[in-house]
Amino acid sequence: MSGLLLVTGGAGFIGGEVARAAVSAGWAVRILDSLRSDVHGEAIHAANGMDVRIGDVADPAAVAAALDGVTAVCHQAAKVGLGVDFRDAPDYVRSNDLGTAVLLAGMTERGIDRLVLASSMVVYGEGAYSSGGMPVRVPPRAVTDLDAGRFEPLDPVSGAPLDPELVDEDAPMDPRNVYAATKLQQEHLASAWARATGGRVAALRYHNVYGPGMPQNTPYAGVASLFRSQLQRGEAPTVLEDGRQRRDFVHVRDVAAANVAALAWTAERPAGTVRPFNVGSGAVHTIGDLAAALSRTRGGPEPVVTGGYRLGDVRHITASSARLRRELDVPDPVPFEQGVAEFATAPLRPAVSDA
Repeated sequence: MSGLLLVTGGAGFIGGEVARAAVSAGWAVRILDSLRSDVHGEAIHAANGMDVRIGDVADPAAVAAALDGVTAVCHQAAKVGLGVDFRDAPDYVRSNDLGTAVLLAGMTERGIDRLVLASSMVVYGEGAYSSGGMPVRVPPRAVTDLDAGRFEPLDPVSGAPLDPELVDEDAPMDPRNVYAATKLQQEHLASAWARATGGRVAALRYHNVYGPGMPQNTPYAGVASLFRSQLQRGEAPTVLEDGRQRRDFVHVRDVAAANVAALAWTAERPAGTVRPFNVGSGAVHTIGDLAAALSRTRGGPEPVVTGGYRLGDVRHITASSARLRRELDVPDPVPFEQGVAEFATAPLRPAVSDA
């Protein structure tokens, strides 16, 4: 494998790990990152020999310069998380959707035809459910139920409890917050680009990514980072709802390996190919499991289950990563116990300036 790879968002938590893994796999790597103050602390984490460019992916001039000589692109740059409130919506759309459109237009201008897109599990909305062995689609949870502590989705027809299932890549798309809507739009833009130009796209739908170097003390961080930051401050992890929300926690090294494997995959696909892949560990754990394991490993306070909720959250979302393991050359995933034990004491990124 050879050539020059552009990693957008390559100074970030996931992007930095992708960049380092690509260098190890033989790529020359260029990073384009805006170093937003609400995401980054003081340090830029990049391996030696990388070409780091500071610029906004929504800026056509910065993108055009960054794409010079590039063979393929890993597009990691995005505004993530649920945000503070709906007033964040324009920034999400600009950062995620306009930025993707600018990048794809620049790739078209340069004749670059290979893209690995960082998508997300959030495009599915609520995960897969069944009742009596039959699949059931559930509507968004009602505020009245959440206020009353009724967190489990019920069969919309019978009112019976449902069985959570693993969601695969053919599940219906159902984004239920602004971030989710922008991630799905990124996939749509990439698909339109591939059809129009003959490009090749692997859309990697990350599940709950965790690992060393996560950001701390930011409202846009994932739940693993929030728990870890609380423990670092000597506080008990604060668990929303009842802590039984099911997730697939995937180590950042596994996500980086999936990106490198997807790059190889795009080199072999016919023109116009677009294929999504769930990127998860294949193991189901609850949010409460994660909080308890982190507390136990650090010797910190036991988690506090609050019964509170965030309206944009979904109850259960866990991945079938069978397609990833069948079609891409990825290593066995880092086991949950091993990864959490490492993460519990690993360094986090410096706190952001406005935390």
